[in-house]
Amino acid sequence: MVMNTNDSSLTGFILLGFSDHPRLQKILFVLILIFYLLTILGNTTIILVSCLEPQLHTPMYFFLCHLSFLDLCFTSSVIPQLLVNLREPTKAITYSGCVAQLYISLALGSTECVLLAVMSYDRYMAICRPLRYPVLMHPQLCMALAALSWLSGVATTLVQSTLTLQLPFCGHRFVDHFICEVPVLLKLACVDTTFNQAELFVASVIFLIVPVSLILVSYGCIVQAVLKIKSAAGRQKAFGTCSSHLMVVVIFYGTIIFMYLQPAKSQSKDQGKFVSLFYTVVTPMLNPLIYTLRNKEVKGVLKKILLKFLRINSV
Repeated sequence: MVMNTNDSSLTGFILLGFSDHPRLQKILFVLILIFYLLTILGNTTIILVSCLEPQLHTPMYFFLCHLSFLDLCFTSSVIPQLLVNLREPTKAITYSGCVAQLYISLALGSTECVLLAVMSYDRYMAICRPLRYPVLMHPQLCMALAALSWLSGVATTLVQSTLTLQLPFCGHRFVDHFICEVPVLLKLACVDTTFNQAELFVASVIFLIVPVSLILVSYGCIVQAVLKIKSAAGRQKAFGTCSSHLMVVVIFYGTIIFMYLQPAKSQSKDQGKFVSLFYTVVTPMLNPLIYTLRNKEVKGVLKKILLKFLRINSV
């Protein structure tokens, strides 16, 4: 940060958010609070069930635990500050708070982009290589793929966030958004940001287009393999196993690609805010619902645990 031309590091920022819509803020506060509580409940349940139930000690649920943990941390880095700003008239965030939010949310979001591609590879191996699946997807490989997801997310964040924070903001404090993100902070810079924009575009292609391409290839192979299954019940089970992951992929990547790879000038003033609101608030809440409501194994385990709990309390 250039301290002599940037007093934002001393005074912090003002996250304008949805201040242009005072009535909407009250509605959003209630909805976001409900979504946040459901996110915590749903993702915590998936983590506990997957860890406690031996039946779910498989690569699929290993990666699902990582996804749930990511969603818990990601929403917790954004929503508490958002809820405070929806209620407080000042809508201020300290410089250190903005930096922390920028690093954490970007690292977790980038990690999830890679993790979803890893999960599609796991589904490919399970359906296209069923006999060798237990040998190929051994615990060491699963841990290595999970570590790759986390390390790649952290690495790109160190580059993007550091380059952004080195720009002089020249005292600009008003951020027309509800979260400290790279694209909105670049707009505050009082110097040419062509290099930063180019770097952001390259990173977006690597972490969005490349994973989506790999996912599409994986599911193309999966569809070919499933269509060869003679049993209708077998085809239905295979498609049912993958449909949950595919729904998550469409929702998550669709909104982020719309936000990061669409020219900024083509977006309306509030368009980017509502798109960001969807992938920071709605998607993490939908993930556990999609995986539990559309997955017979998880529903069966939850039912068994609930019945066991009721029996213990009735004694």
